[in-house]
Amino acid sequence: IKVIAPWRIAAFYKRFKGRLDLMEYARKYNIPVPVTPKAPWSMDSNLMHISFESGVLEDPATEAPHDLYQMTTCPTKSTEEPEKIAISFKHGVPIKVVNLNNKTEVEGSLEIYTYLNKLGGAHGIGRIDIVENRFIGMKSRGVYETPGGTILREAHIDIEVFTLDSELRNVKVELEERFNQMIYRGFWFSPECEFVRQCIHISQEHVNGDVILKLYKGHISIVSRSSPKSLYNQELVSMDVQGEYEPEDAEGFIRISSVRLKEFNRLKEIDKN
Repeated sequence: IKVIAPWRIAAFYKRFKGRLDLMEYARKYNIPVPVTPKAPWSMDSNLMHISFESGVLEDPATEAPHDLYQMTTCPTKSTEEPEKIAISFKHGVPIKVVNLNNKTEVEGSLEIYTYLNKLGGAHGIGRIDIVENRFIGMKSRGVYETPGGTILREAHIDIEVFTLDSELRNVKVELEERFNQMIYRGFWFSPECEFVRQCIHISQEHVNGDVILKLYKGHISIVSRSSPKSLYNQELVSMDVQGEYEPEDAEGFIRISSVRLKEFNRLKEIDKN
C-alpha cells in the first residue's frame, strides 16, 4: 500500500506553513472543514476513539477547552443514574453485553462497540489528556476520547486476572507493552509483531466469563465477575476454612526470600563504614 501523505511532500508543506494556511485555502475555495481559527484542532476520528491536537493544546500547561469533546458528555453533567452492565468474554473476546438497568442485550463486535461508545459517552467515560513519546523522539500532547474501548479494557483486565495464572499474565503484560509500541510505530506487518500477536492469542484460551460493571460520572466500577475457567479457589483463600494451604509453610518461604535482601543490606553497611 502506497500512502500519499501531503505533510511529507516538500511542495505541500512549503506552501502551507500550518493549519491556519490550510483553513484559509479551504475558505477561499469553499471547502467545508470541521475546524475554525478559534478551534483549529487536528482531529482523528474512528470507531475506537477521537484524538485532538494543535491549537492551544500545544501548550501542555493549558487546560483543554470544555467544548472540545465530541464523543463524551462532561462527567459532572452526565446522567445522575448509574448504569450497570454485564460483559461476557470468550477466549478474551467480548461476545455479549447486557444492560442490567433496561435488559437490553447486544451481540456482535461492531454492535457491542458502538453500544458501549454510546453508554460510555453518556456517562463521560474515556477522556484522557496525555503527553506521549513519539517514535522519532519528540513529545506531543493529545486529548483522547475512548468511551467504549475504556469500558472493554477495564472489563477485560478484570476477567483476565481472574482466569490467568499470575506468571503467565506477567509475561502477557510485558508482551502487551511491546505490542503497543509496535502498533504505535507502524510495525503491524513485522515478524516480531506477528509472533507477539500469536502469543497473546494463545494466552486468551481460558479467558472466559462475565464481568459486571457500574458506569457513573466518568468512572467505571467493577462490581463482580464469574467464570467457568477461574483460578480463584474460594476454599484455598478463605479466612474461615483451613483448605489445603498451611500457613506455617510461609516461614521457610520468607526466610529464603530474605537471604537476598539481607545480603544487599550487608553491603550497604560496609559502604557506610
